[in-house]
Amino acid sequence: MFWLKRLFGQAPVINQNRWVVLDVETSGLDPRQDRLLAIAAVCIHVNKDQSLKIDIFDSFEAVLKQDLASDKDNILLHGIGAQAQMMGEDPQQVLRNFEQWVGDAPLLAFHAAFDESMIQRAYQYQLGYKLKNVWIDVEPLVSASYPEVKARSLDQWMGHLGIECAVRHQAAADTFATAELILQIWPRLKPLAPRVDLLEKLARESRWLPRN
Repeated sequence: MFWLKRLFGQAPVINQNRWVVLDVETSGLDPRQDRLLAIAAVCIHVNKDQSLKIDIFDSFEAVLKQDLASDKDNILLHGIGAQAQMMGEDPQQVLRNFEQWVGDAPLLAFHAAFDESMIQRAYQYQLGYKLKNVWIDVEPLVSASYPEVKARSLDQWMGHLGIECAVRHQAAADTFATAELILQIWPRLKPLAPRVDLLEKLARESRWLPRN
């Protein structure tokens, strides 16, 4: 966690003006044994007036080559077919490219613990190390911005805020929907946490607040 690293003098350098919003596709929901199939990400840029802008030209998307395709039910969920999985890009190259593209940007995701677990496990297995970037869970930030709303899932928050998503449960579409969600809550969120380190702190602390 950022606050622990800061406490021991090991806080990572954080880009305050470029945030990476990401989502992953996996062979299942168990981060201990399921495989990372794809990564999709898009950047939010922070303007000088602290307004936010989604930059679709600053984005990343890749399917990692698999030795064995996931099962049919899993494919129906995310839409990455067996052939696409078997013909994906070299996993090590994908991870190196992603790391280079991300740079020192913070990594944001809805229910980020799962995405972080899958990505870090892939880095450890393929390259022998983990990313050092700060991770921020968007879900508690949305809840902190709208404490009166009982929504929990991404679908519920999208419905409440009127955000449309062309194809749910596909990484690229879910990533853009999450980025739209951040832009929607920013007017309420900015007074609470105008900087990345404060966003991480708020997300961490809000996670443990009791909810109705």
